[in-house]
Amino acid sequence: MYNVMFAFTSPGAKVDNRFNNGRFPPNFRIQGQSCHRIGSMLPMSGQNPRFAQLYVYDTENEIENRMHGFRSKSGVDVNIVRKLSEMLYEHNVHAQSFRMARDRLCEEGVSDLKLRLISERRNDGRIYNQPTVSEVVALIVEDVDTAEKRDIIVQKQYGELQRIDEYHTSYLGYQYPLLFPYGEDGYRPNVRHRDKGTNIRHFTDITQSEQNNKDIPWEEATKRNRLTIREWLAFRIQSRSNEAQTLLRSRRLYQQFLVDGFTIMESERLRWLRKNQSKLRVGKYHNLNEYNSNGEMHGSNTGKRVVLPSSYVGSRRYMDQLYFDGMAICSYVGFPDLFITFTCNPNWPEIQRLLGSVHLKASDHPDIISRVFKMKFDELLSDLTKKSLLGKVLAYMYTIEFQKRGLPHAHILIFLHPSNKYPTPSDIDRIISAEIPDQDTNEELYNLVKTHMIHGPYGFANRSSPCMKDGKYSKYFPKQFQPETIVDQDGFPVYRRRDNGHTVLKNGIQVDNRNVVPHNAKLLTKYQAHINMEWCNQSTSIKYLFKYINKGYDRITAAIVPNDDGTSNHPQNIDEIKQYIDCRYVSPSEASWRIFSFPIHGRKPAVERLYFHCEGQNSVYYTDFDRINIVLEKPSVTESMFTSWFEANCKYPEAQNLTYNKFVSKFVYVKKKREWKPRQKGYTIGRLIWVPPTTGELYYLRLMLTHVKGPRSYNDIKTVNNVKYDTFRDACFAMGFIGDDREFIAAIKEANHWGSGQYLRLLFVHMLLSGSINRPRHVWSKTCHLLADGILYAQQRIANNKGIIFPIL
Repeated sequence: MYNVMFAFTSPGAKVDNRFNNGRFPPNFRIQGQSCHRIGSMLPMSGQNPRFAQLYVYDTENEIENRMHGFRSKSGVDVNIVRKLSEMLYEHNVHAQSFRMARDRLCEEGVSDLKLRLISERRNDGRIYNQPTVSEVVALIVEDVDTAEKRDIIVQKQYGELQRIDEYHTSYLGYQYPLLFPYGEDGYRPNVRHRDKGTNIRHFTDITQSEQNNKDIPWEEATKRNRLTIREWLAFRIQSRSNEAQTLLRSRRLYQQFLVDGFTIMESERLRWLRKNQSKLRVGKYHNLNEYNSNGEMHGSNTGKRVVLPSSYVGSRRYMDQLYFDGMAICSYVGFPDLFITFTCNPNWPEIQRLLGSVHLKASDHPDIISRVFKMKFDELLSDLTKKSLLGKVLAYMYTIEFQKRGLPHAHILIFLHPSNKYPTPSDIDRIISAEIPDQDTNEELYNLVKTHMIHGPYGFANRSSPCMKDGKYSKYFPKQFQPETIVDQDGFPVYRRRDNGHTVLKNGIQVDNRNVVPHNAKLLTKYQAHINMEWCNQSTSIKYLFKYINKGYDRITAAIVPNDDGTSNHPQNIDEIKQYIDCRYVSPSEASWRIFSFPIHGRKPAVERLYFHCEGQNSVYYTDFDRINIVLEKPSVTESMFTSWFEANCKYPEAQNLTYNKFVSKFVYVKKKREWKPRQKGYTIGRLIWVPPTTGELYYLRLMLTHVKGPRSYNDIKTVNNVKYDTFRDACFAMGFIGDDREFIAAIKEANHWGSGQYLRLLFVHMLLSGSINRPRHVWSKTCHLLADGILYAQQRIANNKGIIFPIL
């Protein structure tokens, strides 16, 4: 509250306060993109002064003006406001700058005045050096508009706000004057890492003169020896004994700082992607040949699109690829056996011991929560995979997510060795319990189940719970009593919940085994946190699990924007970068996790994504300014991972017995040399990129690649029983892959491995509309059980009744 009183800028973000209610800790959570805005020096007629205007307008009544918007707030101390004002005017260079502007406005003869807040720092590169007023601001009349783009121009009186560049050196200082009381610089680009040969200089600027200096080559200045915004933020939020703890002890303001810092970090990466959309292009080899023959000389004339690639961590494409990789692991090692959800416990003794001495709560330090949870999670993963606490593990995958109320949690899928599986209900009871233990024989476990593994109670006793929707339970709790563990028709286990009289008192309400979350006693005793364990060894539940752990961040409805030129001659394009920014939520725990560069996904074994293409359809990368004829002359333009596979089949005899997707188990692709070499160690699973039947020959090529071994050319793939066919479709027909609409049935069955029921139904409708299916009723009869996937579940959710069943006609 006090920080807002003295802030120079207004935050431009949508703050989500829906979860700041009840007994839960406060959580600063924003939706969309965060930015800072600044207005004119003087307010418009009839408006009250706000933010930076309070430093210039009616300064005789400044204290009253600052408190005007907070009179309804309790706890505002006028003496604190006065002392903070005196402190900032004495020490803060930004406050002094606006005071200089105020003095000039009071002088006679000044008709117009604009304030230029200079961004660049060329004289001193140290983060904690206190800059002087002259270095921060210059007062210019008339010709101020010639300033550089990154500088901030504050006009005398203007009715609109302007957005501040995230890389302005005072971006954070304007928004957090109490965290940067001297007006210290925040992050600045082109700051080099500490020199290794000296202990005196910590940071050095890279100025243009240094870049031109022969002693500091430009390659050295650009190859990751410069400070990034992530590194600066990670450095800034560390606790040091010789440094003030103002930032780390500012509670909710610290939460806001973390979220704000992370959005700056994301803006840097997204800005690079957007900036390089028009520079980095990819096209088909034969298409470039056509452009070259038609006289199109420059790459800038061929195709434009704004995309957020799968390489960007957290994007929708990134999560989709993880899902496909997970299904590839599943197809190789079998179905996963255990699904574990591990949630951070803010009351862990490690957290309380650190924060108790400074009288802070766990919610006040999201960075500490993230770091302790990371250590606990690493230990849990080691117990499961290396120490084989639940049996020998063949494979695993996990995803880190963040609760709406601010705590990180992990979803883990475990694939066990066949000798260590739990196939029967009695085996499940050995590792999973959904009952309250006996308090007399195991008091410690009883208290842990009471604290961490009781769901609810909800209903009339707690209507504000997030599990309550429209006055009804959304998690099907409480369950029914169950004398023995069984597996229902959908492949989900129904755990044993005996009516044995064991109860616990939770929130003043007596609950029994019907409210217990399934758990493992050993893990619960060791980690003392919410660890939900589920058995999942049935095919019908696999897609749900893989989609759940790779669903990505919380989002809202996506926004679709038209082309930049605004014309209606072309269809509207989806700006995936803007869509990603507008649709996601950011919380402090996620911000600190990403600032520390902790992974959000992991898996073992590795999955290699195998790309393929028809002849002459390989991808060619080029820039806007490349001449197409020069691009086509490069030796590597006709080479790809797929064509290199042909060469490896000619070179290595052992490759003759391997299909393309099995090839990576014995060979490794070296991207720099564009060639395959025999694998020396490790193991990798190959995954052919899925393509829909509408791609024509490419789809039939993929069908052939699942069976053909060791081909040396495209003609070898088209050859079946020593007969060379003209197309891949004819080769598939000769192999018996297609015919009698079998290709459409196969397409639906293959898409069932990763697609939702809604997608399958949409795919079937497209097949019907295309008129390519000869016997639609036959295709329906073979795939109706797949096309109906999800309908029963949706109806059960709508009716809030899991007992609803109906036959498929």
